[in-house]
Amino acid sequence: MANVMNAFGTAAEQAVAKPALAPVARKKAEGKPAQPRHPAVAPVRISALYGHNPKQNQLLNALPEEDFERLLPHLEFISMPFDMTVCEAETQMNHVYFLTSSVVSLLYETRDGASAEIAVIGNEGIVGVTLFMGGGASPNRAVVKSAGYGFRLKASVFMEEFRRGGALQQSLLRYTNALIAQMSHTAVCNRHHNVMQQLCRWLLLTLDRLPSNEMAVSQGLIATMLGVRRESVTEAAGKLQDEGMIQYRRGHITVMDRVGLESRACECYAGVKKEYDRLKCSHAKQK
Repeated sequence: MANVMNAFGTAAEQAVAKPALAPVARKKAEGKPAQPRHPAVAPVRISALYGHNPKQNQLLNALPEEDFERLLPHLEFISMPFDMTVCEAETQMNHVYFLTSSVVSLLYETRDGASAEIAVIGNEGIVGVTLFMGGGASPNRAVVKSAGYGFRLKASVFMEEFRRGGALQQSLLRYTNALIAQMSHTAVCNRHHNVMQQLCRWLLLTLDRLPSNEMAVSQGLIATMLGVRRESVTEAAGKLQDEGMIQYRRGHITVMDRVGLESRACECYAGVKKEYDRLKCSHAKQK
């Protein structure tokens, strides 16, 4: 990675002129004292990114250049390893996270420790919509389910830009509408559709946010995300493998037939995809 040239524009080139700061261990977790189950990797300065570009995030990429360059000096590049807790439920977030290559699950957890995924976020969005929606503390736990990278921005800087009422605000509101639609479809799907349909929806939503057709995930993790028994996931995944739609080996799933998965999924996936396709069209018009 160190041999890749930094591909940023004007503001980034100015940042490169400054010496990179050595990573510093971060001891404070977001919000309350509860420590993340997997500690965050210390962020680094823009000058040490070696080609990682904030514009790999669709929200940042949709910004007019003037707005993007205003935010660029404040963005912190971070590694987001698998199972890293981005924020705990009922904690005040001190940053928002613009994802580039990582994938994050929003989980709702019950008092007895049971949990289920209510939404998945990739490079189309951010973690931290509660900051500008007036809720303050996050109602959900956010956990990295596919390792990668992202950029974080201090909440104070983020809210100052949001209150300008410009392009970022409009993009964020449209994104939040798509996120709410995903949550709505997930709630209906988990209640009314069978495990096979839920699994196909989950695989497709995850696949949409990955650069390849392979995902590092166990059947146990999928069962946790869907809130169902592991045996049910094993049975459904076995049928998909027998039909040649996926290949499964311990801890990895490779999608072999996306069209087949879409045919086995319920209408919930198509509904979610429609909202995000509409979001992409809005970004294109904004540019």
